[in-house]
Amino acid sequence: MAEYQLYCFAQSGNCYRAALMLNLIGADWAPIWVDFFDAMVQRTPQFRDEINEMGEVPVLVHGQRKLTQSAVILTYLAERSGRYRPQDEDERLEALRWMIFDNQKVNGFLGPFRFLKNFAPQGADPAVLAFLEGRARNNLAIVDRRLSTRQFLLGNRPTIADISMTGYLYYPAEEFGFDIAKDFPAIGAWLERIKALAGWKHPYDLMPGHPLGTRGRRSS
Repeated sequence: MAEYQLYCFAQSGNCYRAALMLNLIGADWAPIWVDFFDAMVQRTPQFRDEINEMGEVPVLVHGQRKLTQSAVILTYLAERSGRYRPQDEDERLEALRWMIFDNQKVNGFLGPFRFLKNFAPQGADPAVLAFLEGRARNNLAIVDRRLSTRQFLLGNRPTIADISMTGYLYYPAEEFGFDIAKDFPAIGAWLERIKALAGWKHPYDLMPGHPLGTRGRRSS
């Protein structure tokens, strides 16, 4: 059995953060597919009782530990591996600042926008989509401005703040209806720098369940 197991599915940017971190640090890990779209496994009483009371993924299993929330998982893996870890108190606080901004304002809007646009069982209200897209674009502009003056969010080397920010940004442009890398060129250049790191993989190649209906297989 692999040292780490990650409950995940390919369409989740929250899961992607954790899966990417595991791959970047060269961890011995294996995905456990969660059928989010058909069976809604994570919402079942059994999943809440045995895996995560919050009814969410990702969930990282390491021995007797079950860790949830991607920021917690990234922090745990950085502390254990010594990689992508903020180096002092100032960096830890700065990384936390950007991870909170990401979860609330960047991928926190992009995730629901993309879900409603592509996966919601009923068509989304255009006004809701317009609101989410507008907020996401405004916040992406803040990140783009930040990255126009530095290689990575905290400076000249990547940290867990960068890995967190990648959440939904590598998914295909057609899933958003706009091209993030082209519309925000500093983000686009930064995404290429992250992509060049040893161990990087696209979310659809790293986690099982793409395309939909493949019963948990990873894409080839």
